[in-house]
Amino acid sequence: MTATITAAFIHHAAAFLVVATLLAELLLLKNELTPSAARSVMRIDMVYGIAALVVLVAGLVRVFYTEKGAAYYFASGPFLVKLGLFIVVALLSIYPTVKFIGWRKALRAQRAPELTAGAQRKIRMLIHIELTLLFVIILMAIMMARGIWFLG
Repeated sequence: MTATITAAFIHHAAAFLVVATLLAELLLLKNELTPSAARSVMRIDMVYGIAALVVLVAGLVRVFYTEKGAAYYFASGPFLVKLGLFIVVALLSIYPTVKFIGWRKALRAQRAPELTAGAQRKIRMLIHIELTLLFVIILMAIMMARGIWFLG
């Protein structure tokens, strides 16, 4: 029971951190990019990646090593949607992360990285989409917890 509670706590805490880091990136990318803001975005994006990995690992632990078991989860429509949406969110995050990593050279030279208005809009749009999908994931979690759309 303690392992189940611990895995659930870690899973949920990391999920909240994923949302918080995306919101922080969105706010920092709202205005003109300074070297300080760019460094912050890069650090926050690293935390985002680690938190997303923790969500995934803790989620897999919950699926395969807690009392409900994998058969229960894979017979749940909302769980399957959650899993698919999590993959989509991960794929959407690739473009911003690659852009942020590309800022290193400019930051080493103590310059603000170049970020065109179009690229900034695209990154912000992707983050908005990621956040929207994360809220759909929350809805799926609620449905899953109540046994709605159980396929088994």
